Amino acid sequence: MKDMMRSAMVIARRDFSAVIFTRTFLFFLLGPLLPILIGMAFGGLSEKISNDSLRPAMGLSMPPAQAARMLDAREAIARRIGADHISALKAAPWPADPQQLLARSDAGYAAVVSGSVDRLVLTGQRADIARLEGDVRLIASAAKMRATLPEVRVERNPVALSASGQAQARLTTGRAAQILMFLLTMLLAGMVLSNMVEEKNNKVIEILAAAVPIDAVFLGKLVAMLSMSFIGIFFWAVCALAGMGLLAGPGFALPTPAVGWPVFLLLALLYFAMAYCLLGSLFLGIGAQAATVREVQTLNMPVTMGQMVVFFFATYAVDHMGSAPEIAAAVFPLSSPFAMIARAAQDTALWPHVLALAWQALWVALIIRMGVWLFRRHVLHSGTKRPLFRRRSPPAS
Repeated sequence: MKDMMRSAMVIARRDFSAVIFTRTFLFFLLGPLLPILIGMAFGGLSEKISNDSLRPAMGLSMPPAQAARMLDAREAIARRIGADHISALKAAPWPADPQQLLARSDAGYAAVVSGSVDRLVLTGQRADIARLEGDVRLIASAAKMRATLPEVRVERNPVALSASGQAQARLTTGRAAQILMFLLTMLLAGMVLSNMVEEKNNKVIEILAAAVPIDAVFLGKLVAMLSMSFIGIFFWAVCALAGMGLLAGPGFALPTPAVGWPVFLLLALLYFAMAYCLLGSLFLGIGAQAATVREVQTLNMPVTMGQMVVFFFATYAVDHMGSAPEIAAAVFPLSSPFAMIARAAQDTALWPHVLALAWQALWVALIIRMGVWLFRRHVLHSGTKRPLFRRRSPPAS
């Protein structure tokens, strides 16, 4: 056992150095940040477009006294419900024909409100009238009632703890941890597949198999890719914290999980390592059997789809703590890391995590052993390579 671990560390250092000290690894670190930046830019743009399209401005062509009442009422409503939730009013020439005002290219509004507070006229296209009529009625009602409707002040009574609010916040933390773990696992574990196929095609795997046990080769490659993944996660976490510090502001605080942040972060790292090793060992076994990159791509899709089904099963179990589906998700090896990290966010007990980590480590060892057995049987058996997909020979005539 000691010799095998020593050999596995030699393989891990070899693969780790071959990946880290390359220029492509820098692009690997920066690659996930570019879609995030582009998504943030397009998200802000789409939100602005959505607000502009859903709440277009209206021109206000009324006598000065009537227009002042409408503008004051609109500002009062905007202070209460937010300026983005009520259409804007822009002063328009008065007296004027509303149709001529809308025909102007520099008008800047989609409809024109004319008449008086007691008798409104809304001029515009049918679709714009249907969208804006409710806002016009609300503003006019506030303008009519402003003299008799006093502004009611609400006394604030904040509390330090709310049981239902805390439970909902912890549920949100668990779901966010699950999604983040799943995305990182699917992003990073797939590299194990191509790594094994390349070394098989280059005959390197045969040299390694002759020098060290196959178990050490599999374990070493898994440790090397996991170590590389931790470097990427550390870099992305630093960037995420820096971005949150710049964008969120000083008052921003994430919901505290049930076990506390230090223990939760430690469990998150351990469960990510287990999820990565479970999926990575499965990918290693597949890559060891595949003879070409095409076979790897063919097998990658069903494995990925199966892992997505497992992830959805784990997310379903989050809302049913202690139920049969949640226990099944915690016991099934591939879904266990995702189910247990959600449990850590909602339950203070630590002993289930010790059992779960030991259970997941056992399955990692079993999957590696199964991959090694298949590799010896189909690839190294009698010095010949047996392809994973074999064509049947036509029957003899």
